[in-house]
Amino acid sequence: MAVTTSSNLANRLDSIVGTGHVRAPTNSEARAADTIVEPGSVEEICELVRMCEADRIALAPMGAARSLAVIRPSPVALGISMARLARIVAYEPDDMTIVAESGITVGALNTAMGSARQRLPVDPCNPSVTTLGSLVCAAHSGPLRLSEGTSRDLLIGVRFVGHGGNLVHGGGRVVKNVAGYDLMKLMGGSFGTLGIVTEVTFKVRPVPAEYWVAVIPCARAADAFAAARIVNDALPLSNLDILSPSFARRFNSTLQFLLLAGFSGSPLEIGYQAERIRDLVGPRGEILDDEAALRSYGLLRDLDFRSAPLAAQIAVPLAHLGRALEACGDDIEFRAHAGSGVAQILLADEPSAERAVKTVARWREAAHSARGTLRLLAATPAIRDSLEVFDTPNAGALSLMRRLKAAFDPAGIFNPGCFVGGI
Repeated sequence: MAVTTSSNLANRLDSIVGTGHVRAPTNSEARAADTIVEPGSVEEICELVRMCEADRIALAPMGAARSLAVIRPSPVALGISMARLARIVAYEPDDMTIVAESGITVGALNTAMGSARQRLPVDPCNPSVTTLGSLVCAAHSGPLRLSEGTSRDLLIGVRFVGHGGNLVHGGGRVVKNVAGYDLMKLMGGSFGTLGIVTEVTFKVRPVPAEYWVAVIPCARAADAFAAARIVNDALPLSNLDILSPSFARRFNSTLQFLLLAGFSGSPLEIGYQAERIRDLVGPRGEILDDEAALRSYGLLRDLDFRSAPLAAQIAVPLAHLGRALEACGDDIEFRAHAGSGVAQILLADEPSAERAVKTVARWREAAHSARGTLRLLAATPAIRDSLEVFDTPNAGALSLMRRLKAAFDPAGIFNPGCFVGGI
């Protein structure tokens, strides 16, 4: 392994990205990387990768580093910030596709498409600070996953810098492109372990004419899940979510649990769906329209689990979600995507390291017993080292993942040692 002094490394970085674009990490970045580099072009990223491969310097691409701060057991040497690569490259409203650099945020992208009444309908928490690179590589999503899918479903093209500093292309700029390997699926949820995504192409969709939401209070979690099954079977909902008591209180709920069933469409469609929901669940609760509905949706989307002392995401077959959450314990708060089988859970108070280990073990057992998985979303520095972020897959799957890592990153520089099985 080559030895590179700190001053020598700083000089080399300056020579690649220019003076003023190498800095110390701030906030969550400090848990992810020792030094932050802000390249201004794909060519600069290619040169950075070639340098890091030659000297075996670990690096990681990052947006705000919120996910990296949790999954990394220790900082990498270099964090590659995509902040200067935030342009829309091409937008074709008639074709309903958009090409953008990975440093632009979801919020900024949707603002740019607002005049055409189109959007990328993937709704992570705080889209104004979630970059497209993070959206894809950290597999972020939100309540709209029920009706719109995730970034994996809408991504039709990707470019990334990989081994040797080579720029790799997958997919294309049209929806029916079938050329090459399905690199979009491979890069989704890869957490920067296979390369640095620089550009993405998405299918986009029209903004619905109207959005309303039914807000239904329930005395017990079981009642909320029972009501959710009824409306989910009867209607094509935009989102269907259940909140536990602490979160429900943010919506002025006086009972313990809250079911939020969002629906959208034309005025005629909206009117029909509102009447059907009233028929299905009776007079309890209320139906919010227009700005009140959008405010409630925003509150639901932006519930922040990453700032919790301990939080995780559980994914199980839909029919088992309620029982799995019950098995996680009565000390959790949760947001359950009741039509998707996915939920985010947290502890409101900071546990000791010993309690954290026991709690996560209980959560994992609940997920595995329901034939699902669990991934940590947040853990304070005091307890992070005692916890595994990801589940360990079976031997066959892990072997395949290791072979992919070796093929795409033979030098082992792309965000090493933090993914599934220590990849």
